Amino acid sequence: MEVLKDSIIQCLLLLLLCLLLFGCASAEVHHHEFVVCRTHGVRQLRTAWADGPEFVTQCPIRPGGSYTYRFTIEEQEGTLWWHAHSSWLRATVHGALIIYPKHGSYPFPKPKKEIPVILGTTSSSSSSSSSKGSSGREWWNEDPIRVVRRAARTGAAPNVSDAFTINGQPGDLYKCSDKETTVFTVAPGETNLLRFINAALNNEHFISIAGHKMTVVAADAAYTKPFTTSVLMLAPGQTTDVLLTADQPAGRYYMAAHAYASARGVAFDNTTTTAILEYNNSGCPTKNRPGVRPAFPVLPAFNDTPTATAFAAGIRSPRPVKIPSPIDHHLFFTVGLGLFNCPPGRRCGGPNGTRLGASMNNVSFQLPTRLSLLQAYHLGVRGVFTTDFPAAPPVQFDYTAANISRALWQPVPGTKLYPLKYGSVVQLVLQGTNIFAGEEHPMHIHGYHFYVLATGFGNFDPARDAASFNLVDPPLRNTVGVPVNGWAVIRFVADNPGVWLMHCHLDVHITWGLAMAFLVENGVGKLQSLEPPPADLPRC
Repeated sequence: MEVLKDSIIQCLLLLLLCLLLFGCASAEVHHHEFVVCRTHGVRQLRTAWADGPEFVTQCPIRPGGSYTYRFTIEEQEGTLWWHAHSSWLRATVHGALIIYPKHGSYPFPKPKKEIPVILGTTSSSSSSSSSKGSSGREWWNEDPIRVVRRAARTGAAPNVSDAFTINGQPGDLYKCSDKETTVFTVAPGETNLLRFINAALNNEHFISIAGHKMTVVAADAAYTKPFTTSVLMLAPGQTTDVLLTADQPAGRYYMAAHAYASARGVAFDNTTTTAILEYNNSGCPTKNRPGVRPAFPVLPAFNDTPTATAFAAGIRSPRPVKIPSPIDHHLFFTVGLGLFNCPPGRRCGGPNGTRLGASMNNVSFQLPTRLSLLQAYHLGVRGVFTTDFPAAPPVQFDYTAANISRALWQPVPGTKLYPLKYGSVVQLVLQGTNIFAGEEHPMHIHGYHFYVLATGFGNFDPARDAASFNLVDPPLRNTVGVPVNGWAVIRFVADNPGVWLMHCHLDVHITWGLAMAFLVENGVGKLQSLEPPPADLPRC
């Protein structure tokens, strides 16, 4: 894995160098395992070949091979990140990708320091350890690929993670990390920019810092109207930039994060990860002193949906925006879980002898295995995908009812794409379902950002809910949380040709099939068309 780690570091350094100097990137990745590298949130205009998800825009890079990702950053600045996009490799293969202002100025006072804060996950090698207390239990790593493969064999849910991390360390609530807790040193009175990234596999997170308020100034590499809060909520894939002023008495203060778990009756990692905010005049060592604890923040309850909803509602564009119109495609996609019947002669580990699954509009997405979707489209190869992804659910029902008919629980596997003409305006309603378990789903679209016009609970009703649309200053995001047993409405322009994956950013859900893809056709001329595939595109 050292070769892989070195190559990813090389990838990141090259990306950042090009972003700073030229606004473009060309990063070569070498490795000894099958892998792909993705720059999450980068629009990749006309360069879908550099988007990264395996068997969507490329086949995995073969052991000993290499591939150079070439793309240009246009009209984006702020905090994004990069990660592997193959199975669960992104659990350990990820990092910050910061796009600095081209002319060096922010729309807020320049901070003294900028600090990336990455929330991550450590995987357990045994579910039995989950019964031990979070303050002093032993924990250890297991290859996340083994975790998901073991679950995939029977269709059972994978083991929950054993710990969360902040910049690679679980914090001093765990014995294994009590000497290596992440420490952020600040000076009294200074204002710093904290760039939060949720790189965890399967959990949304509440984050708070004892005694301190945070001013949100950006999300998903888009500036926002500033607002002050004592708690953040980030879903996997999302980023949030905050200004923090060191205005408290000299001392040490915990930064703490734990899960926002919206699904009832579903196991989750209930541990708390910590880092320490330390004033440089506090007289404290940079490592923990036995018997001395920093001040601890108040975190919301694990299932505090009102707090999560209020935080998301506070994020708005900094000024009025021009909403794309008129609408060419009115789409309605259900997103949720399901159960597959156990194949004859197999033993299955899901509920009541089934296999766990997930779907959008009752289609459980299946990746191809011999050619990527983008290559198949570009080469005109038939039989790899179809273009009949439904614009609405095949069956309408009470999506958020307490008891949904079991006849609706089993989705249909398929590799279906939804075609869009270049320049089409798309309005998409994402409707959560209560099949098996209702849960908030962080939905992400590759190659695009979009305006979040509204979110709500229950079943979306256009006659009632259109009145709640924010058509003045909606936030620009690349990942939106569809509320538990609720809905979200987004709008975007299909101005980036290629095949673009849309999926839940809880990796267990994309593993089960909670995904689909848009096929955006070329427009007129070179500047509206997909670039030719690079010569070093990995072979399938």
